[in-house]
Amino acid sequence: MILVTGGLGSIGSHTARALLDLGESVVLTAHRSTGLPEYLADEPAGRVVVEPVDTRDEAAFLDIGQRHEITGIVHLAAAPHDLPDAVEYLRADTLGLLTALKAATAWGVRRFSVASSIAVYAGVDGVPWREDAALPAVAPHQIPVFKKTAELFAALTGDSAGFDVVNLRIGTVWGPLGLPDNPFFALPRLLSAAVRGEDPDLSPPRPPAYADDATDLCYVKDCGRAIALLMLADRLHHRTYNVSSGRLVPYREVVTAINAAVPGADITLPEGRNPDRPVDNYLDTTRLREDTGFRPEYDVERAVPDYVAWLSGHDR
Repeated sequence: MILVTGGLGSIGSHTARALLDLGESVVLTAHRSTGLPEYLADEPAGRVVVEPVDTRDEAAFLDIGQRHEITGIVHLAAAPHDLPDAVEYLRADTLGLLTALKAATAWGVRRFSVASSIAVYAGVDGVPWREDAALPAVAPHQIPVFKKTAELFAALTGDSAGFDVVNLRIGTVWGPLGLPDNPFFALPRLLSAAVRGEDPDLSPPRPPAYADDATDLCYVKDCGRAIALLMLADRLHHRTYNVSSGRLVPYREVVTAINAAVPGADITLPEGRNPDRPVDNYLDTTRLREDTGFRPEYDVERAVPDYVAWLSGHDR
C-alpha cells in the first residue's frame, strides 16, 4: 500500500486516484475532513483507507504501520499557507516531514516522495527552469524556504536509511478541491466566479490578471498521475523532478476557454502584461517524460470544461 499524507486534499486525492488506476491500494491521512470525494468512494473494501491523524503526532503516525503494510510514502501534507507566524509555519511543516521520514525508515519503504514547489526557482535565471539549476539562498516566502530544506532533509534520510527519495517540484496546479480564491494566481478565482455568476473580484490582496500573463498551468488530474508514475516506476535516474505541463499558458487562452464553457461569463482581462510581474517561466519536464512516459492529458480546452462541471456541483 502507498501512504499519501494530505490524501484528501486536491493533489493528494488525485494522486490516490491515479495510484488506484495503476493497481495500487492507498492509505490516506486526513487531519481535518475525513470524507472521501466521490471519485474515491466506490472502490472495493480495503483499497482506500482513511487514517485520521495529525502528521506531527509521531506515535499515532507510526501506529499506521502496525495496521497496514506500507511500501511507499507520498508526503503532501502541509501547514496552512496563510499561517502568519513564519516560525509556527516552519515548525508545523518540519515536524510533519520528520515524522513521515521516521516512519519511512521504520517501515523500510521502497520510495519516499516529498512535495516541493516551482517556487524554489525564485531568483534562478534562464528559461525554462531545469532541476539541475543552482537554487539561490533567498527567502521570498515561507513556502519555498521550507520546500528547499525539505528536499535536503529527505535526501539525507533516504541515503542513510536506504530508500529512494523523489523531490516533486510541482508547478501551478488547479482543479477540483483546489482553492477557488487562490492567493498565488488568479485563474481559479476567475473560473469559480464565472460558474457562480459572480463578479470576478481581483481587488488586492488577490493577485491581478492581465491577458498576456502566463504560467506553467497543470491540471490536478495530470499532476496526480505524474506523481503516481514517479512512485511506481521500476527505476528512476534522478532524485528531483519537475511536475507540471512543461509549457507556458497565457491567461487569455484560459479566459477564452472559460467564456466558451460558461454561458454568459464574458470575462475580460486588461490587455498586455502585469508590469509588476516577474518574467514568466515554466518547468522543463524532460526528466519526468523520459523516466515515466508522462504526457499531460488535460490541455486548457479539456481542463476548463472538466473543472466547470465539478464546480457546478461542489463548493470547490
